[in-house]
Amino acid sequence: MALVTTKEMFAKALKSDYAVGAFNVNNMEIIQGIVDAAKAENAPLILQVSAGARKYARSAYLMKLVEAAIIDSGLDIALHLDHGEDFEICKKCVDDGFTSVMIDGSKHEFKENIEITKRVVEYAHAHGVVVEAELGKLAGIEDNINVDARSATFTIPEEAAEFVEKTGVDSLAIAIGTSHGAYKFKGEPYLDYERLKEIHKLIPDTPLVLHGASSVLTEFVDKCNAYGGDIPGAQGVPEEMIREATKYGICKVNIDTDLRLAMTAEVRKFIAENPKEFDPRKYLAPGRDAIQAMVQHKIKNVLNASNQR
Repeated sequence: MALVTTKEMFAKALKSDYAVGAFNVNNMEIIQGIVDAAKAENAPLILQVSAGARKYARSAYLMKLVEAAIIDSGLDIALHLDHGEDFEICKKCVDDGFTSVMIDGSKHEFKENIEITKRVVEYAHAHGVVVEAELGKLAGIEDNINVDARSATFTIPEEAAEFVEKTGVDSLAIAIGTSHGAYKFKGEPYLDYERLKEIHKLIPDTPLVLHGASSVLTEFVDKCNAYGGDIPGAQGVPEEMIREATKYGICKVNIDTDLRLAMTAEVRKFIAENPKEFDPRKYLAPGRDAIQAMVQHKIKNVLNASNQR
């Protein structure tokens, strides 16, 4: 039981039709729910921390909570920096003990993205840490990531191959139609599988990553709204589309919004039905249970990663 890198996880997933779930964490209950789910499903696990999570919970607290989860569960867990903005934050997370970092240079021009990513790779690899990068832009909003749909661009396969060769990056997040947040599609959901297949063909040994992969399940949106929420028209990536993508090199699938919806739905329900209660443990406990149920569902029915640890 230890903090581990994603190298062995991805090497195994790359040979099979499943993906490792990467779940965003913000507090103790979310971590407990995710870890309990991975243990129940005997699945590999990545816990990832965004800029918003670092600001909210602070890195020192998150590190200790993850360490506690490893001790309590006996699992090997990869701790990943999600959407690192620059070299400095990636360096800090490497120095703090993260086993994986993402440098997101997708807002920069191709050449500059290569230069920034290569610098992070050189530092991280020297410290035994693996690196994920991003090529192409995803629409939507996640923490401080805000890319208008009009400027979102899909990953160009030939550029992906050149990018991996020149940077030495360990895994690559690509843009094929997913987006951040709860409002991913206005019309019919669409993922560019032909583009994904071409990228995987050109860089077959590189694990590919799918960001913005929450499905925004109707039952949780409806439950939030039924208990005072206001989330109209939310639409995510259908789960069958995620399952299909794992057949073509997608080894890591990022899930955040679905966790937020599941937890918020149960917290709203409890508070509405128990107006006299004011003990946070009473409403956070069902929220934690909802996280566990959601993650187990994703691992078993979407990622096909049960018993792959």
